[in-house]
Order: sequence, then C-alpha cells, then structure tokens
Amino acid sequence: MKYLVMVQGAQADYEAMKGKATAQSPAWSEQDLQAMFAFMSAINDDLAESGELVDAQGLVEPARTRFVTVDKEGKPVVTDGPYGETKELLAGYWVLDCESLERVTEIAARVARCPQPAGAPEYPVVIRQIDERPESELFTT
Repeated sequence: MKYLVMVQGAQADYEAMKGKATAQSPAWSEQDLQAMFAFMSAINDDLAESGELVDAQGLVEPARTRFVTVDKEGKPVVTDGPYGETKELLAGYWVLDCESLERVTEIAARVARCPQPAGAPEYPVVIRQIDERPESELFTT
C-alpha cells in the first residue's frame, strides 16, 4: 500500500530556520539546521535501502505559495503569499510503499522525533493512504 506522509510548517518556522526568531519559534542555529538535515537524510537513506521510499520532497516557504481559484465567470483568481490567515501548510512529504498502516505509523513516529530547538512548535505528522483503486471503482459503493 502506498501512503503520503506529510509534515507541516508555517511561514514563521521558515523565518526561524533562517535565524530570525518569531513569536512562534526561536531562531534556529546552523547546528540546529544541520542536525535536522542529518536526521531527515538518515530517514531517507533507510527508506531507500528498505525499498519503501517512492519519493520525498521538502517544499519552499509558504510566502512563495500561490492559491488559484475561479471567479463567477470562471476566470482564474490568483493569490500570492504570504498568508497571514493560514497557520500551517504542507512543508514536506514522503510517498512510501509500506506493507501496513502499522509500518508507516512507525516511520511517522520516527519523523516526529526530528530534532529542533527548544520552544519550536511541534506539528503532527500526517499519514494518508493513497487511493490506488482503478478509476472505475473510485465512486462506487
């Protein structure tokens, strides 16, 4: 089964990782960043070695996000970041091919133990199973 494992973050977290303390998070040091990158690299290496890693990516800061909707006439309405009203957005993800929900939960728990400075916000690691049913079965009961 394939799963999407997601980590969240806010613009304030990205600012903190650039060394700028915010009300939500202390400034990260170079040592803090290196510890996080080493931790995540070790997870990726282990998942690649086990054959469970399909893809993994970190995403750019929310300020570089774009929302696209349509107006009443069907014309695109584009809103660029930053988004003060948006608290958390997707910060990165893994697509994993695991034998069970229990296994992917073990991996998510490992991700949740990522080192960070004291006082930094903690976000849940989100697991969603990828729906691999054939299109003909997606909306049948």
